[in-house]
Amino acid sequence: MTQLAKPSLNVLPLKARMKVPRQPMPEQPPETRATCFTEVNLGYSPELARQEAVRCLECAKPACTDHCPVGVKVREFVQLIVAGDFLAAAAKIRENNVLPAVTGRVCPQEDHCEGSCLMGKKVKPLGIGYLERFVADYEQRMGVRHLPQVPPTGKKIAVVGSGPSGLAVAGDLVQKGHKVRVFEALHELGGVLVYGIPEFRLPKQIIREQLDYMRDMGVEFETNVVIGRTVTINELMEEEGYDAVFIGTGAGLPVFMNIPGEHLNGVYSANEFLTRINLMKAYKFPDYDEPMVDLHGKDVAVIGGGNTALDAIRSALRLGARKAYVIYRRSEAEMPARAEEAKHAREEGIEFHMLTNPIEFLPDADGWLGAVRCMRMELGEPDASGRRRPAAIAGSEFDLPLSVAVIAIGTSANPIVQSTTPGLGTDKRGYIQADPATQRTSRKGVFAGGDIVTGSATVILAMGAGRRAAQSIHEYLTTGQW
Repeated sequence: MTQLAKPSLNVLPLKARMKVPRQPMPEQPPETRATCFTEVNLGYSPELARQEAVRCLECAKPACTDHCPVGVKVREFVQLIVAGDFLAAAAKIRENNVLPAVTGRVCPQEDHCEGSCLMGKKVKPLGIGYLERFVADYEQRMGVRHLPQVPPTGKKIAVVGSGPSGLAVAGDLVQKGHKVRVFEALHELGGVLVYGIPEFRLPKQIIREQLDYMRDMGVEFETNVVIGRTVTINELMEEEGYDAVFIGTGAGLPVFMNIPGEHLNGVYSANEFLTRINLMKAYKFPDYDEPMVDLHGKDVAVIGGGNTALDAIRSALRLGARKAYVIYRRSEAEMPARAEEAKHAREEGIEFHMLTNPIEFLPDADGWLGAVRCMRMELGEPDASGRRRPAAIAGSEFDLPLSVAVIAIGTSANPIVQSTTPGLGTDKRGYIQADPATQRTSRKGVFAGGDIVTGSATVILAMGAGRRAAQSIHEYLTTGQW
């Protein structure tokens, strides 16, 4: 029997919807937010959410869902917002996404759901990310929990890492009746969500609330466990009785430029810089001892053009930097950072030095960083990444006075798990090899996903890998076939 489509809940004719402007996200004014770590975007009100939701064209074949790495049913949850049933909308999202308050804030929707929105061909696309954030926050305010009611299977799974991929795996598997324990190497849960993304983009309280939700669902967490040192993968499976293991350790090993002077005091990797601010709470000084050099009145630059680079330099500005620069060797068109983040950075007073590349860090009289020597660049033919390759312009060197520099040009794979797990296949860069469809590795019962497989990517792509792994793990545990 053919299932009939549900009738539209939208009161506006299709042509009228195209004329409704996209509702802007309320945000703190730049002069206020540049001096504090409170969240920049303030979120939709119920009225704004419904005004935005009525723009949806309710496509028969929603490309937005097809292009969502975790498969959120966008049309369905937006219809529920139109109807004013915000809790049902949140429940609909949670069928596919266990971290909606997180992805509603940090997912690059413009590359996925919003980027494929049919409206975007003529007007601004539907604000799917803003709507997702709204219903997730509304659900939290109402104190509602949609908890799984499934019989236990008797199977238990170890998840290595509490970042986006690990949390996605855990959330999906516990809803299938499996027992799941997540192991985190650090003292606080959340992985890159908590140590890598600053408070003004993703408040720590949001992450804690999402983790509490997962605890209520039945997920168990254990911190201060370094898999490969505290306990190995083999020990988890052979001695502790885990039926499967998922590895989601991320790619947290910093990459440096290997140029003269990189050893100077005042030169940080982005990982260390953001971890000291976020996890060691430098952003709460003087309530917490400041675990880094005082940035007040200092000139600070970040080298790189991704979201991590912008997170670092915007944090430096909030910690009192006098001048805050982005140094990037390509043009803004090639920057991988989200356009919204670059816009916010410029509004806050960050200066961008595009087509510029550091070639040497120079010391001051006391042996600390005093300046960076740069060269101007020009763009040539595209390289393997599809971006135009930068080339140095001879004789264009200049020095930029600096007290602090942050290197944000990428990360690589931490080798601890791979080096202590016999038979676990890796590629030449040290990343774990896993089937992209099933996330299965070369070791029976061991799965992997996220940045430790692909290299540094986005939160939502890591969650997508986690969801694929969860389905594959469930099939393995229920069929016994590898």
